[in-house]
Amino acid sequence: MFELDLRSRMPIYEQLVDKLKQLIINDILKQDEKLPSVRMLAQQLSINPNTIQKAYRELETQGFIYSVKGKGSFVNHMMMTDNTAEVKQVKDQLRKQIAEALFLGISISEIDQLIKEVDQTMRGDINDSSSERD
Repeated sequence: MFELDLRSRMPIYEQLVDKLKQLIINDILKQDEKLPSVRMLAQQLSINPNTIQKAYRELETQGFIYSVKGKGSFVNHMMMTDNTAEVKQVKDQLRKQIAEALFLGISISEIDQLIKEVDQTMRGDINDSSSERD
């Protein structure tokens, strides 16, 4: 399904949340598709099942998945939720970071290139990870 960086400073459960969100947002995991069981995914990734459970709980809290008792976890339908507060917060953070970058002498074209690199990396992670496990 995907790879986790066990040497990263980012906690494993957060990496798992981010990867699954990318798969859901990019429609690789479809609406109502069953996610791997906690045990199965823990075995595949060689990590503690509690870590998987924590990630699934976080995804459910954020509305990306839902659980059915005795059946498992499934991809929630992606409706247009009211995330305007979150979007505003991200935009505010980006404005501050861009202003700091410009102040430090980073050009607009360099910032534009960074945005393109991040976009390509996100798309590449999804494409690479889905083909690695097939």
